[in-house]
Amino acid sequence: MKKHILILFLLIFATLSAQEKVESVMTLSEYLGYVKTYHPIVKQANLVINNSEAKLLKARGAFDPKIEVDFDKKQFKDTEYYNKLNAAFKIPTYYGLEFKANFENNDGYYLNPEKTVPTDGLYAAGVSASLLNGLLINKRMASLKQAKLFINQAKEDQQILVNEILYNAALSYFNWLKTYNEKKVYQDFLENAEIRFNGTRSAFLEGDKPAIDTLEAGITLNNRKLNLEKARIKLVKSSLEISTFLWLNDNTPVELQDHIIPDVNVLENVDNTFNIALFNNADFDINNHPKIKSLEYKIQSLKVDKNLKLNNLLPKLDVQYNFLTEKPKEYDSFTYDNYKASVSFKLPLFLRKERGDFKLAKAKLQDAKFSNEAAKVTIKNKVIGLQQELSSYQKQNNYITNIVRDYDTLLKGEERKFFLGESSLFLVNYRESKLIETKLKAIDLENSFFKAKASLFKTAVITILN
Repeated sequence: MKKHILILFLLIFATLSAQEKVESVMTLSEYLGYVKTYHPIVKQANLVINNSEAKLLKARGAFDPKIEVDFDKKQFKDTEYYNKLNAAFKIPTYYGLEFKANFENNDGYYLNPEKTVPTDGLYAAGVSASLLNGLLINKRMASLKQAKLFINQAKEDQQILVNEILYNAALSYFNWLKTYNEKKVYQDFLENAEIRFNGTRSAFLEGDKPAIDTLEAGITLNNRKLNLEKARIKLVKSSLEISTFLWLNDNTPVELQDHIIPDVNVLENVDNTFNIALFNNADFDINNHPKIKSLEYKIQSLKVDKNLKLNNLLPKLDVQYNFLTEKPKEYDSFTYDNYKASVSFKLPLFLRKERGDFKLAKAKLQDAKFSNEAAKVTIKNKVIGLQQELSSYQKQNNYITNIVRDYDTLLKGEERKFFLGESSLFLVNYRESKLIETKLKAIDLENSFFKAKASLFKTAVITILN
């Protein structure tokens, strides 16, 4: 008895599961949520920020304190030629200054006299500076500034990349919805063709209809089957296309199952899904657009590069001063009487390399500014054009809705006349073909409308709500 109850329970569960499979709907919001969370390209976009952070860390490394130890010894035939030890601790700063502490201990039979130091070694503490070229800006300062700008630029670029993949995913969803609706239209009219064929054949067998009507009804039925099969293949292909955007957390692709269907009521939620419900062109600030902000950060980075190249036109004047002492623990031992100082001056006579680099930096900066201005105009015009296009689609939708309704009324009237013997099957099929054609146009128009919504989402780079 228990075994029979279990089998009955499993059968009921299987039936309910089958019904649930038929009714499983994946909304656009759910679908884009999966894409935004798990798609590998979205994760890849996050690497842009990680790379920029790594570059910033690398640029900051130029200001890390350093310990340097240099030991050199030579001994030959029981003779110690020299034994040299030089240890230093350096602290580079943001500007062209570097603080340095040094210990030097040298001895040996053939030691260079200038290397001679006291028996316990010689200590030094001082500073080196670039007074002209490299004081206000140098390569390491420029690299740090640019690395910080690259992080901000990477965040904007990452938003653009994520927006791009969501846009492509949305187009695939809309194509899936379109093929699903087309298949549904052909499926509905296939049922009408079967009913009409069966009715015509019965009327022929009873002698009420000629054989040619049966032949025409059969041709129409086979045409409907052919169109349905074509629509089914298109739906399968669009399902496979949408599967390329569905992934699990462990980077495993997901295959879309047959029982999953698109949301036929996308029109009601598309604005909220794309977060464009409150979008207004009058309030659209082009300067906050990620593309424009990315270009602005690029311009700032090029300005840093231009300033660096301008600074390279100055002569190099490097100075160094070190206090010397044998007893570093005694503060009074650091006096102006014991010191080591140096001055280095360099200036290319024609500065051709430096002037060429500066001109190239100015040209790159000007090019980026031109690109920025052109991008502003392009984005503004695209947004305005898309909004006008969407407004036009609303009018077109009203027209196509009325046309579908009127063709449906004509078909129903023609069918009543046909069964009353006042019309022909040819006219009924003609009316039905026009209705199918118009419904397909309505589906295509709806698809174009959704694509325009997605294009507005992409062009304005709007962030969808989680």
